[in-house]
Amino acid sequence: MKLTQQQLEQFERDGYLFFPSLFSEQEMKVLRDEVPAIYKEFRPEIIREKDGVTPRTSFAAHTYSDVFAKLGRHPRMVEPVQQYFGEPVYMHQFKINGKQAFDGDVWQWHQDYGTWYNDDGMPEPRAMNVAIFLDEVNEFNGPLYFIPGSHREGVVAAGHDLKTTSYPLWTLDNQKVRELVAKGGMVAPKGPSGSMIMFHGCLVHGSPSNMSPWDRVIVYLSLCTVSNHIRRAKRPPWIAHRNFMPVMTLEDDCLLKKDVRGLPWPGHEVDEDAIKRADAPMAWTAEVAQKADQTEAASV
Repeated sequence: MKLTQQQLEQFERDGYLFFPSLFSEQEMKVLRDEVPAIYKEFRPEIIREKDGVTPRTSFAAHTYSDVFAKLGRHPRMVEPVQQYFGEPVYMHQFKINGKQAFDGDVWQWHQDYGTWYNDDGMPEPRAMNVAIFLDEVNEFNGPLYFIPGSHREGVVAAGHDLKTTSYPLWTLDNQKVRELVAKGGMVAPKGPSGSMIMFHGCLVHGSPSNMSPWDRVIVYLSLCTVSNHIRRAKRPPWIAHRNFMPVMTLEDDCLLKKDVRGLPWPGHEVDEDAIKRADAPMAWTAEVAQKADQTEAASV
């Protein structure tokens, strides 16, 4: 999938592109059917909401789910990013954000590159997110909010919020958000299952809690140029990957072909026994993040 010159110019201006119904309902059903089994597992890659039960984010499913490994290598998601940056990309992060009905919590205002820079040592914002709606996203079930053009501000000062939700995040203060919205306004892309968004790593965004009776599951590929790979191993490897091999795309209809395999993910070896052992690395909670911050500060 290639972007037109008009789309490239729009991305430069707004910081995002929205593609309604880019994937078919049949393709989305293949992915949706896999999600419940993933959420039932209690593995360190799965972050729960503050209640300790409701799934919030599932990291690195592309390393153990064949269906999501195929999505991670899908040309409709990978090729536009490679085209924009003009070089191969690797999978910096892969996450399934749940935003479950009634219980899905807020994602505060933030820039993804702020976290990639502060926590992972990513040198430049030569990385972006490509997101696909597994469910319909409407005005009620916690749609993404974007501030168009905010990516042109570069890296905005942020604080490490360890209290608001179960997941630590580098977030913007309210006054800065007011200033950015005064310049660029706000949008909330909504659409059917199968819609795709690609957005700049510095685009300021967030999403409200989901008070509706409808789930809002979105899968995110965070793709980074190989030359811009992270320099710091602060977060667990399933959150910030150490495998910098370029993503090799599959056929366009790979999600519907059972004879096409996504696993094993090239360059990744999974030790399932180590993941399940009691001495496996801890989940990336606010407490663990705070200790990591303190350790890093003490070493400076």
